[in-house]
Amino acid sequence: MLGTAPHGHDDLLTRARDLLRAHPLVDGHNDLPWEAREQTGYDFEALDISGRLTTTQTDLPRLTEGGVGAQFWSVFVPSTLQGDSAVTATLEQVDGVHRMIGSYADRLALARTADEVEAATATGRVASLLGAEGGHSIGCSLGTLRMLHVLGVRYLTLTHNDNTPWADSATDVPVVGGLSEFGREVVREMNRLGMMVDLSHVAATTMRDALETTDAPVIFSHSSALALCDTPRNVPDDVLGALPANGGVCMVTFVPEFVSPATAAWRVEAAAAAAEVGVEARDWEAFGRFTAGWQREHPKPDATVEQVVAHLEHVREVAGIDHIGIGGDYDGTDTFPVGLEDVSGYPRLVAALLARSWSEAEVAQLVRGNTLRVMRDVEAVARDLQTTRTPSLRTFAELDGTR
Repeated sequence: MLGTAPHGHDDLLTRARDLLRAHPLVDGHNDLPWEAREQTGYDFEALDISGRLTTTQTDLPRLTEGGVGAQFWSVFVPSTLQGDSAVTATLEQVDGVHRMIGSYADRLALARTADEVEAATATGRVASLLGAEGGHSIGCSLGTLRMLHVLGVRYLTLTHNDNTPWADSATDVPVVGGLSEFGREVVREMNRLGMMVDLSHVAATTMRDALETTDAPVIFSHSSALALCDTPRNVPDDVLGALPANGGVCMVTFVPEFVSPATAAWRVEAAAAAAEVGVEARDWEAFGRFTAGWQREHPKPDATVEQVVAHLEHVREVAGIDHIGIGGDYDGTDTFPVGLEDVSGYPRLVAALLARSWSEAEVAQLVRGNTLRVMRDVEAVARDLQTTRTPSLRTFAELDGTR
């Protein structure tokens, strides 16, 4: 606990804020774009993030307070959308992020490379990167994948809560058994493009197939440790143990159901209750509406900063200090650990790590260095592959037999 540290709580927070000023945090996942879509249709006059908002967990003042220097904005669309509908909604999300960056050009800067992240930091702006959350966003089309890359998307989560036709999700009934042949071709084309392969949300079999296929480091944009919280959204130790050979990074998330066993058990109970009235937990919108009422009589247990620290330390122990990062998932769920309720909370997490005798160099790797190194490694692999590989023209029908 912070109170048992050799330095006082205030001293630790001061050190944490100083450290984040020197090494502004790179966060792997934030769902503000979907909130902007749902609340105002991307009208950033109506949802003015230059001031403190009460309807989101993210805004510019709190990003500054949190020491955030770079943010991967998720261009998520629900996996209930498929085919052309999913692609269209994803493009609208991409457009929304570009419009947000343009609306606050004095505070945000589009970044597509690690060097562009550093350049944004040098001008005092938050580097704004794009990540697509779910392979349904490409509609089984490598051409669509390439166009998302042209538009600035720098990672693709291979699935969301539902399987794609070519990859199994952690929260759906297995069909493919990991990655199909087309799924492996998606990974290879992402390597050639310089788009990071994100293994959050995917089944453990998909994780292992992707690690077997990829030529570049992978990421988990918002996942925690299965050994500490037994939920399929977390990463098993054998996969964490493979990260040193691959070079990738697991960005530990703050979602209470993924860090707290008590909260995870609450979610299992809620899912069972929802199923009794015909609501699937995979349908995150319907399930969210159900739990909003259900938890009035079944309160959700709180998660804590200390539990997040435990996940970070477990990933450090199994994968190594070079392979950990942070992916808060703000605006992607309704509650967060006490002390980490919004994006201003990162200094409290850093203070807790300092209290646990993490060195400033280790914290700097966690909050910034490791993710930028992975980005540079992925960019280098792409430069090499582009000298020998042309854009793939393989199709889902050709490789997997059906559409």
